[in-house]
Amino acid sequence: METLTASFFVRIASSIRAGYPTNMTDPIALVDRFGRRHDSLRISITDRCNIRCFYCMPEHDADFLPRSGVLTFEEIERLAGLLVKRCGVRDIRITGGEPLVRRDCVDLIQMLARIDGLEDLSMTTNGMLLRDHAADLRSAGLKRLNVSLDTLDEATFAKITRRPGVDRVIDGIDAAIEAGFESIKLNALAIRGLSESELVGLVRFAIEKGVTLRFIEFMPLDSDRAWKSKDVLSGDACLKLLSEAFGDVTPTGRENPSAPAETFTLRCDGREGTIGIIRSVTRPFCGDCNRLRLTADGGLRNCLFSQSETPLRDAMRSGCDDDKLIQKIQQCVGEKHAAHGIDSDDFRPPERAMHAIGG
Repeated sequence: METLTASFFVRIASSIRAGYPTNMTDPIALVDRFGRRHDSLRISITDRCNIRCFYCMPEHDADFLPRSGVLTFEEIERLAGLLVKRCGVRDIRITGGEPLVRRDCVDLIQMLARIDGLEDLSMTTNGMLLRDHAADLRSAGLKRLNVSLDTLDEATFAKITRRPGVDRVIDGIDAAIEAGFESIKLNALAIRGLSESELVGLVRFAIEKGVTLRFIEFMPLDSDRAWKSKDVLSGDACLKLLSEAFGDVTPTGRENPSAPAETFTLRCDGREGTIGIIRSVTRPFCGDCNRLRLTADGGLRNCLFSQSETPLRDAMRSGCDDDKLIQKIQQCVGEKHAAHGIDSDDFRPPERAMHAIGG
């Protein structure tokens, strides 16, 4: 079997060069062994958060990175620019932890929005601080938002997040709508024994607000290692509950081949709405995955569930040039597995919990 060297990827690049933006002068393919081209990057800018969702991080004594261990804005800008201008990355999503707890986050958005060739810049947030930042984020160049919202009930919100504040999240959503983002999506985890009573109310809320709601199957990314497959409320179960409440739920496909969500339309009180179902566990979409993830401390991950990552922070800080950084990135992509393997007997969740990886 051929060794996955830089020349291997360059040859692949030449075969798909036409698919890159015309302003790229040195396109380098980030294509893995299975032919998947990686043009989407998630950047975690902090592992800290202002809530403590049980499916993401411990309630007490979370172990956070020291400030010196977190990538600077300039380091993030360098890596993002390199991946966009030379490797064909087309969209970047900013994540955490909770990205809005990072001081001067809006400044970073301005820096990234100026990268020539970047087609889409978005953020995933828990919404707790969104009311105060939505307008500035939009002005800085942020195009789209995903807001986590698992419930509209304060008691259930506190049970999930171990903090109060559902009204703050709703206020943040309203501020984001007023700010005029190109797209706002609400993300709700589908957890058996918890979400069944929440689905209908969340759908009504999303349709009333004119935003898209997506249900995401509960994944094994909690720091407490308490996840069990029986706790997953499947996409099929969600659709059954929604059909019972609203009647016809019509499939409309995916927004694009690499989009994780299957989309559906339904009607509520005479208004049509769109929902998404992300079947990360019961019907994984690994074969279409185009994503890379950069942790807050500069670890490049080729899969959310990867057991390893490629450290880029220390390489940059020791003087590594752009070409060597690209070689490291290519090697990381080349080592990607065919699938995350949640359904296999030897599956092990990643060492890092979700807050330390980035959404």
